[in-house]
Amino acid sequence: MSTKKDKKNYSDKYYMDIALQLAMSKHGLTGTNPSVGCLIVKDDKIISIGTTGIGGKPHAERSAINLSTEPVNGSKMYVTLEPCSHYGKTPPCTNIIIKNKIKEVIYGVNDIDKKVSGKTKKILEKKNIIVKKGILTDKIKEFYQPYFKNRKKKIPFVTGKIAKTNNDLIYNKKYKKITNINTDKFSHYLRYKNDMILISSKTLNTDNPKLNCRLDGFEDFSPTRVILDKNLKINLSSYIVKSAKKVRTLIFYNNQNKTKIDLLIKNKIKPINVKLDKNQNLDLLKVLKKLYSEGCRNLLVEGGNKLTNQFLEKRLFDKFYLFNNKKNIQFKDNSIFFKNYLSKLDKFKFKIDLTNHNDKDKIILYKN
Repeated sequence: MSTKKDKKNYSDKYYMDIALQLAMSKHGLTGTNPSVGCLIVKDDKIISIGTTGIGGKPHAERSAINLSTEPVNGSKMYVTLEPCSHYGKTPPCTNIIIKNKIKEVIYGVNDIDKKVSGKTKKILEKKNIIVKKGILTDKIKEFYQPYFKNRKKKIPFVTGKIAKTNNDLIYNKKYKKITNINTDKFSHYLRYKNDMILISSKTLNTDNPKLNCRLDGFEDFSPTRVILDKNLKINLSSYIVKSAKKVRTLIFYNNQNKTKIDLLIKNKIKPINVKLDKNQNLDLLKVLKKLYSEGCRNLLVEGGNKLTNQFLEKRLFDKFYLFNNKKNIQFKDNSIFFKNYLSKLDKFKFKIDLTNHNDKDKIILYKN
């Protein structure tokens, strides 16, 4: 027989799960701020919801309070992350919670930000607001893994992907599209969910890609383009260069070619000089740190064999998607293969098969 406490715990988990789904809906779209979901409940009825705004403001708590169609005094607030208690780009969320006489605040996990962590509970309890934390902790911690990494290491959360045939072909002039339409849509979904997308100049010069999101209705959420180009070999007539005045574009280089640098600047591309590593490649960790300072919190790497293997070798991917077309495609010249990757993929903690069994492509997610 269930007790009153059991029912209350179930309700808390139910409402917090909705708040988490709200937070997930804005992941990758909130700039340098974490994506937060908020739910306001009064008399066992949801009276308002809120999420962190596009670009990071308003905060979810403020949004939920302002969007409520009825008074929120005496209500419960469910929020995925500890509400902020300091002045930053916006006033503290604790202020608006206190002002609107919220009766109880239930949040999932403490914020990792030292300006906030653990302070909110004390501030609210001084105002006789009931505070409870630790609901759906594991699920919420997993969701905030990118944000926690951002704060701790000052680098973006890095997702990689590559598409190959069953015989490891990743490029051939005849087969520019290896995967099917459903996998292509998933690739564009990944672009939508990341702040920036990174490729090498070799990929740019070979494929002349657009690197935008082409999902209907989400075209305006295309990521900032990032090009790794040690010797500034970028084709100045490429789509990326020609469209750089409209779409933010960064290029990392090491070669001091002033003429080329001036031309890139003229085309509104930001050149960023970075040191080489011991193998005479651009130092990828330094690239990631500079991208963080440029506002990148979630990075998608769409590399070829060489760049993908460099990221795998240095264990810089947090997630990696392997798209595998089950066919063996016959090849002749001008073919590129994904080589020496299996032992590196085995270093990930988890391997998850995401394949829809009605689909022709196999999708494997590797993550830590």
